[in-house]
Amino acid sequence: MIEFISGRLDVLTPTAATIATAGGVGYLLNISLASYAALEGKKEARLMVHEVIRDDAWTLYGFVEERERELFRALIGVSGVGAATAIILLSSLQGEELAAVISTGDVKRLKAVKGIGSKTAERIIVDLRDKIKGSETPLNVQSQAVPAAFEEALAALQMLGFDKKLSHKALKQLFDADPALKVEAAIKKALTMM
Repeated sequence: MIEFISGRLDVLTPTAATIATAGGVGYLLNISLASYAALEGKKEARLMVHEVIRDDAWTLYGFVEERERELFRALIGVSGVGAATAIILLSSLQGEELAAVISTGDVKRLKAVKGIGSKTAERIIVDLRDKIKGSETPLNVQSQAVPAAFEEALAALQMLGFDKKLSHKALKQLFDADPALKVEAAIKKALTMM
């Protein structure tokens, strides 16, 4: 089992990071927006890893913070919540915000996330309310301006499985209202609009 991967941050997108290790191997890890924001502008990275191994795929998920990995693992332990849905949840409601939503039983906020219906939201709350405890320190989330923020946000939404036309429409509306919008904020807001 892989606990963490560290090395040169070779490629970084809002949904994935490729880390080149000293042995000459590059690992592609799916990440949340919180991890993306924390990694922006860095040349080296160390990501905590969660592996999903199936007959047809071996997928790695990376997290800058251990707390985020714990939340991810708790979420995928809920019936009906897969790894992709857990990453979308962690991108829409980051870290302690997600923990607070679950602990307060805010079904409405969970349902606002794509792919989460009433039954799944209620199941997440019932299964995790007592397991999820607040952390003293929130996840390290930093936002920085990114060149071509619109295109990057659009590409990230498509990688998350959203329709290109719907994503484009939502992002156009957001960037028309605030042209200086950062990628992370644009994706987070667009997720609540679709």
